[in-house]
Amino acid sequence: MTRRRIPDTEGRSAVASWLATGGHIDKDVIATAVRWALEELAERAPGQSVEVRVPPHGATQIVEGSVHRRGTPPAVIELGPDVFLSLISGETSWPDAVAGGLVRASGERADLEGLLPLVPPPSG
Repeated sequence: MTRRRIPDTEGRSAVASWLATGGHIDKDVIATAVRWALEELAERAPGQSVEVRVPPHGATQIVEGSVHRRGTPPAVIELGPDVFLSLISGETSWPDAVAGGLVRASGERADLEGLLPLVPPPSG
């Protein structure tokens, strides 16, 4: 189990702030939102077969399967902070992000569709 570093209320608040401002917010708030979401993702889908990278804010390993210890993991997903937050908040769907070339995903298990969104989608 991943050890939480960012309290749930603080992380959710950062995501809500990102949503409310359309992403035009302080970089520290974005970093908190991304790191919280990576922790949440690791908690919901524990494992080490897929690495999710959101440079420059962090990375985590998720999904049960082959164990990754060194070198390149068997599956890698890399995306920018705004795309990641858009996905975890339900503003963008995984298929739309992939089709739009917004994510780099390699490996047979490099798919987040069944794990998203992490927070309720915005109403409207």
